Amino acid sequence: MRITVTVDGTRYTDEVEPRTLLVHYLRNQLGKVGTVVGCDTSNCGACTVHLNGQSVKSCSVLAVQADGSEITTIEGLARDGELHPVQKAFQDNHALQCGFCTPGMIMQSLDLLSENPDPDEKAVREGLEGNLCRCTGYQNIVRAVRDAAESMRPGAGPRAERAGETAERAATAPSMGGGAE
Repeated sequence: MRITVTVDGTRYTDEVEPRTLLVHYLRNQLGKVGTVVGCDTSNCGACTVHLNGQSVKSCSVLAVQADGSEITTIEGLARDGELHPVQKAFQDNHALQCGFCTPGMIMQSLDLLSENPDPDEKAVREGLEGNLCRCTGYQNIVRAVRDAAESMRPGAGPRAERAGETAERAATAPSMGGGAE
């Protein structure tokens, strides 16, 4: 099947097998290897990307379901060589050890911050529930998300980096389709 998607701002049209998972399309056909395959069962969240402004586990979405969509991967966050504030906060707060879960954690953190730009510790832990880290006790991850929230407050950086912008785009983005809504 032929699909057309916009990934990290670039439009792609490709032939894919109907059973190809989005995570495999991103990695194998587009070379977006920052989106990692963790479990292939949607349990770990390592493969989290944004599909039309909402976080999804790309191992649970078929590439054909993403046809016509806008996808953002971890590779699409940095601008002009500068890390996104969430990426920077993870770096500054040592919110990783092996780094395997980090791309998914960052993508889910962005989704969390778009819905709740000032989360307390409990809200961060609940917002990241579907993303697993086997190395840390999550303390530094929670600290990083809260630090990112502070740096992304209105006036703290360029518009594209502020909390809430993802939600604004999602509200105007077309639906993924695929059934009764």
